[in-house]
Amino acid sequence: MRGIADNIDSLRERIARAAGKMGLDGDAVSIVAVTKTRSAEEMEEAALCGVDALGENRVQEALLKWDLSAPRSSVPWHLVGHLQRNKARKAAEIFSCIQSVDSLELASALEKACLSLGRRMNVLLEVNIGEDPDKYGVSREDLPLLAEGLFERSTTLDLKGLMTVLPLGLDERGTRSLFASMRELRDRLRSRLGIDLPVLSMGMSDDFEYAVMEGSTMVRIGSAIFGRRKY
Repeated sequence: MRGIADNIDSLRERIARAAGKMGLDGDAVSIVAVTKTRSAEEMEEAALCGVDALGENRVQEALLKWDLSAPRSSVPWHLVGHLQRNKARKAAEIFSCIQSVDSLELASALEKACLSLGRRMNVLLEVNIGEDPDKYGVSREDLPLLAEGLFERSTTLDLKGLMTVLPLGLDERGTRSLFASMRELRDRLRSRLGIDLPVLSMGMSDDFEYAVMEGSTMVRIGSAIFGRRKY
């Protein structure tokens, strides 16, 4: 598993260099190790090497891996994939953050689940910033209504910021432009709501350096930590 530790060290160095180019602090960027299809042993290693959170794409897979006695459960778990409303309660039981809230209906289901469990949960709003029909997320035009509705109605969900997944095939200019648009959306929303929105979750293994340069505070990394995905 030494490769995972080395990859995480390299990842932090690359983040620091990318941030430094823009006069930003790389230490302020959190790493979410995305563990889709990864073994419990690989997850343990990532957790022990100091990643800030583990990220799962599907509730069903997370349930198979959840073990409160294991080191992998000592770090926060984030759901980074799409969440169906009928799985909201299961998600609320194991995750500390849902990064993919994209509708008031889903927010309402999570609110109900958290109330019944007697807990609070951090959430991010997923934005389809690239208007990709193959991606989930609220449109940039509908984002303010979603954010205001959640902020005004929820008593258990703590809105922490925004998340996005970019379309495939973009060049550097297109990638950085969309990441910059996300930062601007976050800043306008922060002013509109009058609350701090510290998290801007954007950037994956192929584009995280551009994301960091445009102000990302959280990157979601799979293959750059674990190698090519196993099926």
